[in-house]
Amino acid sequence: MEIELKPFWLKYFKFDWKFGLVLLLAISIPRFILVLHGNFIGSMQFVGIAMLSMAAAPFVFLTKFGRRKISIKKPARIYWLMIAFIIGAGFSMFLYFIGDALYGQSYENWYTYIGASYPISPDIDENTRLIMFGVSAFIAMTFSPIGEELFFRGIVHSSFANSLGDRKASLIDSAAFAIVHISHFGFVYHQQQWEFLLLPTLIWVLSMFLVSILFYVCRKASGSILGAIICHAAFNLGMTYLIFYPLGG
Repeated sequence: MEIELKPFWLKYFKFDWKFGLVLLLAISIPRFILVLHGNFIGSMQFVGIAMLSMAAAPFVFLTKFGRRKISIKKPARIYWLMIAFIIGAGFSMFLYFIGDALYGQSYENWYTYIGASYPISPDIDENTRLIMFGVSAFIAMTFSPIGEELFFRGIVHSSFANSLGDRKASLIDSAAFAIVHISHFGFVYHQQQWEFLLLPTLIWVLSMFLVSILFYVCRKASGSILGAIICHAAFNLGMTYLIFYPLGG
């Protein structure tokens, strides 16, 4: 019988919701703290540690069969990768228009607040802006999409799905993803003090939950975790572009 977990881990876990919960707590809590710290110091350099841990989890814990079970495999429907890209980019634009309509360019706008962590000077020349955008977009399209999708839509989702089914597992991993992203926007460090923005945070968390569901839809429709990664990467590309140009221009 093929098993998901490597023999060493079978001494301690089954590939079920309990294992998924342990992973969520063990990795998501430190990640939450690292992002808050990054907002405080104005640099997200240490958050990469959490992203690498997320990306490594399937390879540390799972057998080859387990990795295939979480959809680390070739897409069954290649055309869905293009659809995934359009969905991700489109949702980032949708979220921009909501933030702009409700909060303008104030720090209560999630993209404005997140954009403050980018070193974009008002006097920056266009060539330098383009280079910085390119570097930032590359990082945004690789580190978090690969790490978070292998983790949330991959190993965490499948461990919960083994116990509860795909639909409930998708709700759980999407809720966890959304809550973790309160560290990016929700608890904000503004004018040398921490604030919690209730209504903007509720909108942001709901948006992160919905886009997370879309990531899973793209994984399922494409037949590969790559669908979720591309949708996530496109969302991050759209967000980065909006921060550097409409907001940072």
